[in-house]
Amino acid sequence: MGKLSRRADEIRPSPTIGMNMRAEELKRSGRDVIALSLGEPDFHTPANVKAAGISAIQRDFTKYTATEGYRALREALAEKLKKDNDLTFKPDQIVVSTSAKIVIYSALLSILDEGDEVIIPAPFWVSYPDLVELAGGVPKIVPCSDQVNFKLTPDQLEKAITPRTRVLIFNSPNNPSGTIYTVSEIRELAEVLAKYPEIWVITDELYEHIVYDNHKASSFASVATELADRVITINGFSKGYVMTGWRLGFAAANRRVIKPMADFISQMQGSPSSISQAAALEALTGDQSFIAKNRETFQKRRDLVVAQANEIEGLSALRPSGSFYAYINCGGWIGKTSAEGRLLATDLDVAEGLLMEASVAVVPGTVFGLSPYFRVSYSLEVNLLATAMRRIAEFAKGLR
Repeated sequence: MGKLSRRADEIRPSPTIGMNMRAEELKRSGRDVIALSLGEPDFHTPANVKAAGISAIQRDFTKYTATEGYRALREALAEKLKKDNDLTFKPDQIVVSTSAKIVIYSALLSILDEGDEVIIPAPFWVSYPDLVELAGGVPKIVPCSDQVNFKLTPDQLEKAITPRTRVLIFNSPNNPSGTIYTVSEIRELAEVLAKYPEIWVITDELYEHIVYDNHKASSFASVATELADRVITINGFSKGYVMTGWRLGFAAANRRVIKPMADFISQMQGSPSSISQAAALEALTGDQSFIAKNRETFQKRRDLVVAQANEIEGLSALRPSGSFYAYINCGGWIGKTSAEGRLLATDLDVAEGLLMEASVAVVPGTVFGLSPYFRVSYSLEVNLLATAMRRIAEFAKGLR
């Protein structure tokens, strides 16, 4: 049998997808499992956006586009970035690809040499460290507890920087915590980075449209204008535009880094789907009213989940400012034993206990780099969320 690579031995599947798959397996076996594990809105893609995709097929817009994306879409993205984010880019400074994940990976491939370090504040989106390692880099995890609202402080950033540091990955609104950095907090981080001209910032802004309580998610590059030439702004259509299955992300940056990113993408996947791009163009230029409606729905769900989590003994939850996740501290459960005799030594045990004893799928904080927590996605309708939280409360009552 042929030998596999070291990468094949070491690569891990996405733990969020893995937990959802376990929940689906239990459902197929007859268990009434409520999955709070997957980061996908339960809304459908808006009708006008779906119609644009159907129209693209009907009018035979089904050929390859430019590798970096359909020109009209990149022009619309330049307008969106100016209007929504106060960023000025030309279409040739924008690349469109199949998912933000591929865009982030291409950015890392364009910047990192073997052994270069990437600072990743924790909690983080689960794929960041793996993408860094695939690109030959070394993840440098900086824990940011709920005592600082899960935010990286300037002092933490300064201490994490070494001669090998090449990238800071910055995510606001954050997955899994829902934290949003303020303008002043971004400026303070930028003041540290200004001293290190060799460090890039990859800023993941995928949840920019899902914000609450009059918060605004400011783009890093629009605040830290002095660093703009070394900031790569990454976004996509999955969350705010409810287009998860259409698989489309984009980046905007200095042409010096966008060019190799586009070249890497051309080798890994070629051009993105023409049909998805036609739909994305409509999402950007058509009716936007669904964004506010979806946000209102998410906010009601957030309020329910956070309020009920804070009533459960042993749990506590900060109120997320954005995204559709709550990152719940379960430290009060660690060391206890469940009604079925399961010792909760870690948040992995907590997630396992909730799945097997309460039929609720959550994601343990370990995979986001910060314990003891678990993440719940409130992207389900209110009745299901209420039932799930009742089950979690019943599980808590059985702890000894």
